[in-house]
Amino acid sequence: MSLLSPREVLKQVADALPADCRGSIIIIGSLAAGYQYFQDDPEALVQTKDVDCMLSPHIEVVPAGKIVAQSLFGANWQMRKDENFGEPGTADTPIEELPLVRLHPPGGDDWFIELMMSPPGAAQSATEVRDDPQNPGKQFVRLEIEQGHFGLCSFGYLSLVEEQPIATEFGIAIARPEMMALANLLHHPKIGDGTMSGLIEGRRIKRSNKDLGRVIALAWLANRKEEDAVLAWPEAWAFALQKRFPGEWKALAARAGNGLREMLASLADQEEAAHSCTSGLLARHRLSAEQVGIEGQRLMQDAIEPLEALART
Repeated sequence: MSLLSPREVLKQVADALPADCRGSIIIIGSLAAGYQYFQDDPEALVQTKDVDCMLSPHIEVVPAGKIVAQSLFGANWQMRKDENFGEPGTADTPIEELPLVRLHPPGGDDWFIELMMSPPGAAQSATEVRDDPQNPGKQFVRLEIEQGHFGLCSFGYLSLVEEQPIATEFGIAIARPEMMALANLLHHPKIGDGTMSGLIEGRRIKRSNKDLGRVIALAWLANRKEEDAVLAWPEAWAFALQKRFPGEWKALAARAGNGLREMLASLADQEEAAHSCTSGLLARHRLSAEQVGIEGQRLMQDAIEPLEALART
């Protein structure tokens, strides 16, 4: 984990890219939330190790991805290497075995950006999309550039973050916090046993608890910036679901809170969520497990239960 300035990272990424392709990127995750909620404090930092950059819309992800990746390599960004991926793939490498586009900025390896893609729509696209049999909802496409072959991945509900992204002064957009929250809620309809690949401040944390803890952190920050801001989330969620998933939006809305309810019934899961939050987005605020539980219950009352009510009408 590194302490990063959202403004400085956005500027560094934007400066490395041609101006006409900056509009193809939506920043998601901690850095997007940090830019939105901490921008009034120029000294505020976000603790993270990765910066997720989603290419959008899906029909343009391969051509845009080639330009973005090639531009970053040309600006001396370097491939992040690990025990699984030491070099780019080749034409013979299966899509699901390709290294993802994870690049360190020039002169440092404390953090990296990861290029992702927006999910294909119902009509599918001209690019070859491969499902990951080990992770339902995860999909890949191949990206071939001068340095070799890479993969771009996506998850089923990431299309929600394409809903009215927030423009920044650097020409790169950031995802709306409420849409990141909804995507995470839908991605975790229950608390799974799967854990993060790496330790979070020395602890092994369930991925569900990390992502659902992020949802609570986003809601807490929204209300901190503007009193009762989360009360506006249910209608925004319902609108986005109807637009992105018109045939199943009511079913999705009805189950959006299932994973969070399960987490709030377990003190151990709340404690993991609190540890993850205070090791990342809420590093400056140090919410306890009890506070996470209280904020989670408030989120249920202010946003999730009203969304469920909208789905019943």
